Amino acid sequence: MPANETIKRLLAAVAFAADQAAYKELFLLLHGRLKQFAYSILKSQEEAEELVSDLFIKVWEKRKQLTHIESPLFYFYTTARNMAYNRLSRQKRQQKPSPDEWLVRLNSIYFDPEQLMMTEEMMRRIRQAIDDLPPRCRVIFKLVKEDGLRYKEVAELLQLSVKTVEAQMAIALRRLAKCMELEINQLNIKTTSLKKS
Repeated sequence: MPANETIKRLLAAVAFAADQAAYKELFLLLHGRLKQFAYSILKSQEEAEELVSDLFIKVWEKRKQLTHIESPLFYFYTTARNMAYNRLSRQKRQQKPSPDEWLVRLNSIYFDPEQLMMTEEMMRRIRQAIDDLPPRCRVIFKLVKEDGLRYKEVAELLQLSVKTVEAQMAIALRRLAKCMELEINQLNIKTTSLKKS
């Protein structure tokens, strides 16, 4: 998960020294996440790729103005969202899609399976539980747990209240806890049956 401090450091190097290596590192750090985020709104890989390229061109052009941003990760997501909405408007689409309509794919779940000694079956069930979350809930979960945005930032990004973000996260975490509880119970049953044989 890219940290705001790392992004700030790279932006400073880009702004004050026109450091192309730092610019490339920033691009590599954020490109995949921003492309996936833009795709969730635009529903087109090509448009998402183009949008992220345009966003990084703007970053280079405005590099000296970007050093004072408190939360650069939030800034990048907000800029990507606004650029996606502008593209949709130019394409004469009637309405911008709500977060419920965004196509979200999680790259990974937020914990290390080796540390928790999870079975492959448990990982599959957790991924399925995440995929089965309602669309808005899944978007919020991804932005908080995978991308590291704060609840307030997610609320502003999705134009929701912080309470709504909190409620959606509670739903997601309850479902994941239930999924993990079921898997642990099944592991206990298997272990007990192995001991008996």
